[in-house]
Amino acid sequence: MSSSSKDEAAGIAPQNRGSWSSFLKSIASFNGDLASLTAPPFILSTISLVEFSAYWVEHPSIFVAPASERDPQKRALLVLKWFLSTLKSSYASRSEKLGTEKKPLNPFLGELYLGRWEDEAGTTHLVSEQVSHHPPVTAYCIWNDGHGVRLQGYNAQKATFSRTIHVKQIGHALLHIDAYNEDYLITLPALHIEGLIYGNPFVELNKATYISSSSGYVAKIDYSGKGWLSGKKNSFNATLFPAGKEKEVLYSIDGQWTDGFTIREGGGKKSGTVIETYDAKTAKTTPLSVAPLEQQDPLESHRAWQKVAEAIIKGDMDTTSNEKSKIENSQRELRRKEQAEGREWERRYFNRLDGSDPLFDKLSRCIGEKIENDKTGGIWRFKGSDASTRDQPGRQGL
Repeated sequence: MSSSSKDEAAGIAPQNRGSWSSFLKSIASFNGDLASLTAPPFILSTISLVEFSAYWVEHPSIFVAPASERDPQKRALLVLKWFLSTLKSSYASRSEKLGTEKKPLNPFLGELYLGRWEDEAGTTHLVSEQVSHHPPVTAYCIWNDGHGVRLQGYNAQKATFSRTIHVKQIGHALLHIDAYNEDYLITLPALHIEGLIYGNPFVELNKATYISSSSGYVAKIDYSGKGWLSGKKNSFNATLFPAGKEKEVLYSIDGQWTDGFTIREGGGKKSGTVIETYDAKTAKTTPLSVAPLEQQDPLESHRAWQKVAEAIIKGDMDTTSNEKSKIENSQRELRRKEQAEGREWERRYFNRLDGSDPLFDKLSRCIGEKIENDKTGGIWRFKGSDASTRDQPGRQGL
């Protein structure tokens, strides 16, 4: 399905501009979470939101690099570098490929996205599952057993309108490095959509996120965009410091997450010594491999949405709407049946924690992050506890 990118129309076609204007008016007058608002088919992407988990590791070698660093301070810096390298794929790759940001398909409960990356870092696995529909929540686990690195997390999104679309991401990620029994809590950036009025929407990040480590270091990333008079698109400034000592900057990083950034020892552009530069535009990405459609589980994203995606590519909006409705109506019928039988959908790869998580509580204390269980249906954690239970999830030869 990834090969369909070039076939999706960039921007809003002339015949759809009237519908686009009507959609913007409906957004502006809508009161509540925009995720519940039905989008016109012509602005739909061919991919589901459950696939977005793959953006965490389009650079597997950068993902596993911290496991080879013995110095905990430098290891924390490598984790920060990896996180920053994920931002371009996560928030700009779709608009760059398609000419505009499109609305992803809303995943259905139980939807799966399974795959792996193969490159010089070895084999890195991905399991992504839609664990809740009301509220919509995606959980994921990504791991490389050869390097002993594992990332797991979950996120929900709450979208509101105030002059433009604002999206609050709810949830977090946890990175674990086996060799040092070390953990990192990663918070998620808030974002808003620019370019709506011109029918050419793209993502801009705002506010701040944190990475808190069990080794005693904290990274803070401040996001800013292009203002009316100054600034550059997709700008950020990051600092790494000992927990509780934000003014004692060990490393600073600044730049544009869609373009590139400079890593300095110490703080500030004037006083810091440059130790590395990163070019986001030329950095090598590794494609995720997924099974052929005929080998996929019926719940896997590409197979489940195949007819919808084909209709979107063809520009057949009637078929798009009809096929999408078939999936949605089938899901509603399943929920009614479950309710009548007094049971709920069993998640395949993730468990729900209804209480607290001691690891999250420990790492979040110094950054003030809180868990919002009521907005994510609980805390979601991967069921696999070791390599033997995580290996080849759901299908041999994944």
